[in-house]
Amino acid sequence: MTDARANDAHDDDLANAAFLGSLIADAISLPVHWYYDRGALDRDYPELLEPADTLRYLPPRSPHPDSILWRSSYVAAGPEFDLLGDQAQFWGRRGVHYHQQLPAGGSTVNFRLAGELYGMLRRDRDYDPERWLDHYVAFMRQPARHGDTYVEEYHRHFFTNLAAGRKPINCGVSDVHIGGLAHVPAIVAGLGPRHPDLRRIVRLHVSLTHKDDDVLAAADAFVRMLVRLTRPDRPPDELRTVVVEEASDWVSLAKLADWDRRCDAAGGGCPDRGVVGGVLSPACYIDEAFPAALFLACRHPHDFAGGIRANALCGGDNCHRGAVVGALLGATAPIPRRLLAELQARDTLSFPQGF
Repeated sequence: MTDARANDAHDDDLANAAFLGSLIADAISLPVHWYYDRGALDRDYPELLEPADTLRYLPPRSPHPDSILWRSSYVAAGPEFDLLGDQAQFWGRRGVHYHQQLPAGGSTVNFRLAGELYGMLRRDRDYDPERWLDHYVAFMRQPARHGDTYVEEYHRHFFTNLAAGRKPINCGVSDVHIGGLAHVPAIVAGLGPRHPDLRRIVRLHVSLTHKDDDVLAAADAFVRMLVRLTRPDRPPDELRTVVVEEASDWVSLAKLADWDRRCDAAGGGCPDRGVVGGVLSPACYIDEAFPAALFLACRHPHDFAGGIRANALCGGDNCHRGAVVGALLGATAPIPRRLLAELQARDTLSFPQGF
């Protein structure tokens, strides 16, 4: 196949292409995750400024000038609640890259978990929250399995609550970050976009760790978009229409048009920074991170590599924005074969034949 959606591929495969798109966007953003100094990003990773048709995976490089690991902390209540393992030695140090030991083409921990969820759903053909939570807890208790240095706040809060004696089903918190959307494409692909209970399952799953109303609303809009974009009868140029109709609380045609004009006026190597970082924050908070991701997908409707490259170059929480940008573009635009071939997760997940 020349791309993840070869001309003779079935439309039902678009959900798998969307999930792969989210994994690829995470892997492309991995080395520049949480860069807020764009000058430092361009200096440290000049390869990302090259044309999108040369886009490739890059390894993380140290030091990370914007890393806040030096002021991050997690103290496990006991060995069974240890989330860091050998990575604990790097917390409290300046300049440490959040994903320093992950390879080029690797997946950050939230997307590794998405892969675990996808595998479980493909195997069981149904969703059981308690079975997932058992798997999640076991996975996170073995940090060497994912090899990531940083674990987000919601993991730490979850395990703090678990150590306090709460049942896993009650350990989630009101987390307001876009990382709560990282598993949505995995659920849609794992169960299939025609599953009759898909929206309820997505809401239930996200609420296990992210109980914030805005995150849950964004997750519901996201799943509705993916369901529509994977219909066999979908018009080929429907991305912007679907985004505006299903995410009307977040974006509008007028906003998208205004943001397009700002980018066109900005110019430079990444004009999208005129909006993501100019109008909308590149940070992780859902109120601006979700519209930023929707804008980037709509800005690059036929250019998968260009869209995820722009998302990476905008810095901030580009890995988790990538769940949205990569999935929407993966469902609607061809994914270059070279990005599929070198994605580490592709070799560990049982995708249907042709992927």
